[in-house]
Amino acid sequence: MAIDLTALRAHFPSLETGLAFFDGPGGTQTPRPVADAIASTLTGPLSNRGTVSPSELNAERAVADSRAAYADLLGMPASGIVHGRSATQLTYDFSRHLAKGWKAGDEIILSRLDHDANVRPWIQAAERAGVTVRWIEIDAETTDPDLDSYERALSSRTRLVAVTAASNVLGTKPPVRRIADRAHEVGALVYVDGVHYAAHHLVDVPALGADLFVCSPYKFLGPHCGVLAAAPEFLETLRPDKLVPSPDTVPERFEFGTLPYEILAGATAAVDFLAAMDPGSGSTRRERLAHSLGALHEHEQELRTRLEEGLGALGDLVTLRSGAADRTPTLLMTLEGRDAREAQVHLAARGVLAPAGSFYAYEPFTALKLTDPALRVGLAPYNTADDVDRLLDGLAAFR
Repeated sequence: MAIDLTALRAHFPSLETGLAFFDGPGGTQTPRPVADAIASTLTGPLSNRGTVSPSELNAERAVADSRAAYADLLGMPASGIVHGRSATQLTYDFSRHLAKGWKAGDEIILSRLDHDANVRPWIQAAERAGVTVRWIEIDAETTDPDLDSYERALSSRTRLVAVTAASNVLGTKPPVRRIADRAHEVGALVYVDGVHYAAHHLVDVPALGADLFVCSPYKFLGPHCGVLAAAPEFLETLRPDKLVPSPDTVPERFEFGTLPYEILAGATAAVDFLAAMDPGSGSTRRERLAHSLGALHEHEQELRTRLEEGLGALGDLVTLRSGAADRTPTLLMTLEGRDAREAQVHLAARGVLAPAGSFYAYEPFTALKLTDPALRVGLAPYNTADDVDRLLDGLAAFR
C-alpha cells in the first residue's frame, strides 16, 4: 500500500500556497473534485426533489448518491443515513428524540474524553427529563478512559451511553466495542461520536457496536455538514417533531426542510476521493475505501513516528499530553513556560498552521487540569515528511 502524495496533493489548490496544514482535526483542506461537484450541482439544472423534470431528478440523484456513499463509508444501509448541518446539530436533534422516552430515575453515561458536542446536548436533555448523568472518567497519566469508573456508573437504570470513538484533542481511541457490549447487556443505547475517528479509519458501525454513529465530512476532505448512521429499523421506532406535510419515511423524517443538494454532492465526492487515493483492486467502493484508508493509516503512522521522535529531541520544551497507546495521529502539547498562542503565531509566520486552544474539549481539559490553551497538531492525508520537519524546525526556533 502506498499513496502517491505528489498526485494527491495536486488536487488541493490551497496547498499551492506553500503552507503546511496541521489543523486537520478542526477541518481539512478541500480537493478540487469536491468543489467541482458542489459547483456543478448548484448550477444545475436544480430544483426541489421530484421525478418529472431534469432539475428534480438531479436533486433526487444528489440525495440518493450521498446516502449510498456514506452507507459504503460507514458500513450501514443507505436508508439509515441521515443528513444534518453538523454533528453538533444532529446530536442535539437526537438527544431530543431519544429523551422523549426517558423518565425521572433513569440515568445516562457520558465520557470525559468527549468534545462538548457529545456532552452538552445530553446533559441538557437529561436536565429537562430529570435524568441523572454519570461519567466515564479519564486516567490522567495515560489519557485512556477509566473503565472501572464506567463499570461503577453502569446499571439497569442506564438508558444511554455516549462516547467518542477518538478524542479530537488527545487522539485517544476508547475500546468502543467493549463499552457498547456492556451497555447493551443492561439494555442501554450507545451513541458514538465518530467525527475524529472517521478521518483516520474505515468505519464499521455494526462492528463498533454503535446504535447511532455521527461524523462530519469536512474532517475528511468534504464540505461542512454532518452525517448520522443508524439501523433503519431502529430509526423507525423514533418519532421526531416535524411538519405535517413533510415526509414521514426513514430517514427523511429526521431531515428538516429542503436538503442542501450541492453539499450532499460534495460530501459524496469526498468519499469517492478517499476511495481513489490508493484503491487497490477492489471491485466495490467499500473495498476501495478499505484499501485506501489502510494506506492512509500507514502514511499517517510514519509521519506520527517522525513527529514524536522530533518532539522528543526538543527536550523539556514540549510536554506531550497525548499518552494513550491506541490513538490517532493527533498530538496535544504544552510548551514549558511559554504561551501556546504565541507558538501558533510564531509557526504561522513560518507558513506552518498548528492551532492553539481547547477545541471545544471542555471535559478533557478540565479532567487533565489544563487551564491554558494548548497546541494541537493533527496529521491529514496531504501532509508530508517535509511538513513535519518544518513544524519541528519552527518549534525548535521558539525556544
